[in-house]
Amino acid sequence: MANDRELLNDPRITLMGLLEEAHAALADKTAQQITQNQLATGEFEALLRLARSENHQLRMSDLAAQSGLTNSGATRLVDRLEARGLVTRQTSPDDRRGTSAVLTEPGLEMVLKVLPGHLEIVQSAFLDGIPEASREVFFDTLRAVRNHIRPEAERGAH
Repeated sequence: MANDRELLNDPRITLMGLLEEAHAALADKTAQQITQNQLATGEFEALLRLARSENHQLRMSDLAAQSGLTNSGATRLVDRLEARGLVTRQTSPDDRRGTSAVLTEPGLEMVLKVLPGHLEIVQSAFLDGIPEASREVFFDTLRAVRNHIRPEAERGAH
């Protein structure tokens, strides 16, 4: 029985619970603001990643890796965005088999429309809860954890 209590009181359970609660709360707040702009959160994330990438484009495989999607999931996402004129596809000049998603001007305009409200929420609901002196260490720690779990997501990331 004592071992059961120790197991149930393992601090890793608390760590995961806190992480999941914080993520869920922040995701709920940002999703409301993003959907008010007729985008799904995954669509906004993809558009934002493209906007922050060199030449506003990413190889489809890199977009998938950064977004935590399968290649087919990224293809379906880009299909939806392409149908709305927010992205286009471009064949890689280096490798005719490789395709990149490229942000269009309307796609960039959409990102710039949604981003100020998104950043306000991230600031007030998330960063304001982290002491300023701890923020750099917090960012470095999150990046280290992400890179440990999904090292492929670092390709082309900013």
